[in-house]
Amino acid sequence: MLKHLPDQSAPQALRPHDAPLRILLASYRSHPHVGGQGVYVRHLSKALISLGHRVDVASGPPYPDLDPGIGLVKLPSLDLFSADNALAAIRSKHFASWSDLSEWLAHNSGAFGEPYAFGRRLHRFIRLNPGRYDVVHDNQTLAQALLQIRKTVPVVATLHHPISIDLRLALQSENRWWMRALIRRWHRFIGMQARVARRLGHILTVSEASKTAAMRDFGVPAQAFHVVPNGVDQRIFRPRPDVTRDQNLIVTTASADTPLKGLPVLIAAFAKIADAFPDLRLEVIGRLRQGPTSEAIAAAGLQQRIRFRGGLEQNAIAGLFCRAAIMVSPSLFEGFGLPAAEAMACGTPVIVSDGGALPEVAGDAGVITPKGDAEALARAMTRLLQDPAERARLGEAGLARAQARFSWRRHAEQAVQLYRQAIRAHGHAHH
Repeated sequence: MLKHLPDQSAPQALRPHDAPLRILLASYRSHPHVGGQGVYVRHLSKALISLGHRVDVASGPPYPDLDPGIGLVKLPSLDLFSADNALAAIRSKHFASWSDLSEWLAHNSGAFGEPYAFGRRLHRFIRLNPGRYDVVHDNQTLAQALLQIRKTVPVVATLHHPISIDLRLALQSENRWWMRALIRRWHRFIGMQARVARRLGHILTVSEASKTAAMRDFGVPAQAFHVVPNGVDQRIFRPRPDVTRDQNLIVTTASADTPLKGLPVLIAAFAKIADAFPDLRLEVIGRLRQGPTSEAIAAAGLQQRIRFRGGLEQNAIAGLFCRAAIMVSPSLFEGFGLPAAEAMACGTPVIVSDGGALPEVAGDAGVITPKGDAEALARAMTRLLQDPAERARLGEAGLARAQARFSWRRHAEQAVQLYRQAIRAHGHAHH
């Protein structure tokens, strides 16, 4: 399973305080292109090895794309989302493993059991490999087993944002009682994440907005947090002088068509200005599913002017940002808001909502509108579409801000500081 084994010669206690660390980065699913988790794991692991550390990534499927020199520890889940019939996916061998059985039972009763089951598999791997790592860095699993793992190896966790926010927004936009019951059941894992986050002590989060939300929803004490913005891969997301801006193209991203992403707000705003700008088009990076969004598009008669682009690689997304007149991020909440940061790194003017961390990302280099307010968003879009000079100014300001702030190297350096704090605290607690 492992591409390489880190050197195990120096036990933890004898390693000098600035020696390269042996880091296990853990993520229950790490899809390389969809959602932020796989992107985070890939860039953080790469930045950590460029700082001279040794890194393995432990992940369930889908597995991440990793740079050469980074070990991959595969901890296979049942991957029931890709099974044709999840109920029939059980095998006799699964009854021998509570990790497998719990995942199967949870999935088939409408709950999300992957984080809990992944934590158990991770704990088993660490038990079988004592002394191999100086620190475990968990990426948003916040599984019960981390509290056990912490007894033998220091644990740091990244909390991008508390999923309790997704739950609240999903319940707000659903009126059918049985769907509400299913939504609650699916999100049962949040209780575990809150309990674990409260007790971990070393949590990296990517914005003040996420820190505030986790303190409020999960009861995590303020001193547990270390706030470090995400990075942007600036070799991919950069201005491309050879790409011509299309004055009639607006781009947004919605990798998950959920209420959280605010896509219906943008569609309502687009409908308000569609007649005034007959050539205006909207491209959405993501797939359209049947639901409120597709109904809103049909109701506004905008099927011909709104296009969904699923499965795009990073390079193609950057190319789209470079072609766009404006990038809009209308989310009701973002723990960070990576697409807005990536668009800024391409020199594209951004309009963001004031949902969560988006104002922290855009700063004074973007236009900020109240979340959920289609009228205000329509006004902001109109103003920018009519003012090429202001678009150019915002594009330059956004680029300067992205280059100064959103660096994976800086994120990794700050993460290492937190690892060393956790290692020191662990040493004191176990002597």
